Amino acid sequence: MDLSVVIASRPNVPPDDELRTATLADRLGFADLWIGEGFVWDAFALATAAGAATERIPLTVGPIPVAVRDPASIARGAASVAALTGRATGVALGTSSLRVVERMHGRSRRRPATTLAESAQAVRRLFAGKVADFDGETVASHDYRLRLDPPGGTITLAAFGDRAIAAAARYADRMVLDLVAPGQVRGLRARLEAAAREAGRPVPRLAAWIPAAVEPSAEAEAQVAESLAGYLEVAGYAGVLTEAGLGEAVGLAAAGAPMDERRRAMPPDAGRAIGLVGDEATVRTRLAAYADAGLDELVVVPATAGDPGGERSLTALAEMSGPEPF
Repeated sequence: MDLSVVIASRPNVPPDDELRTATLADRLGFADLWIGEGFVWDAFALATAAGAATERIPLTVGPIPVAVRDPASIARGAASVAALTGRATGVALGTSSLRVVERMHGRSRRRPATTLAESAQAVRRLFAGKVADFDGETVASHDYRLRLDPPGGTITLAAFGDRAIAAAARYADRMVLDLVAPGQVRGLRARLEAAAREAGRPVPRLAAWIPAAVEPSAEAEAQVAESLAGYLEVAGYAGVLTEAGLGEAVGLAAAGAPMDERRRAMPPDAGRAIGLVGDEATVRTRLAAYADAGLDELVVVPATAGDPGGERSLTALAEMSGPEPF
């Protein structure tokens, strides 16, 4: 199992810390650097800065909300990053949440699985240097091909439901999950394999974003707990958070409680139940559990509070994946 690192995944990380994390991931030999698209950074802009600050690590931008960015903009952005950094650049595509798509951007999130599948098809054609000439039910792209060289990276789909998994099996090089326990990975991998057989394609690689803090300080644990609080109102995460002992906070979110009240209901050590959070022995055991469940790539979301750039955690994780990788 490969280990990768994600930056720009939380709104409360100082700007310099994002690039510090990127340079650490590069120096420590992690497999890929993911640059998230959220409330703070434009992901393609930060990816360009991260590429300039690092030496060899491949870049994956996203997940990009497909209801917000059209295929031509996504492909052009990735090609721009690759041209400016000299680094292979892939994209991850996702449907994002109502909060991002409809509240922040004022776009419709109607028929998200269809938009995801159609965006993947059009982006793949553009990544191949072709004119997309695609006219779907919710997505279209005509009369445009990249003026820059193709970005050379992979196409990843963020998926959880059956229709999104089917799209990943048919059109993606890799499928990514977010905040899942090893038991869920096993079931989702089986669904991905079945969908790939039906599509007559090789099984895409399976990745997952998981919060991490090795030998965490109280500050780091609080940061992980706050990041988990952001999932309380996102469809599909209530079950995993409830299983992790966060049922009270899940119930408050379902009842429409204010965010401050939900955060107060989160136990300070919430990450220990659902992330790579704890001492080295605990984290090593959880890494092995994810590998045994069928994960090909674990994407580390490092806590940086009290650990600038996540250096302590990333160094420990790099050592764990050394001579005998998971």
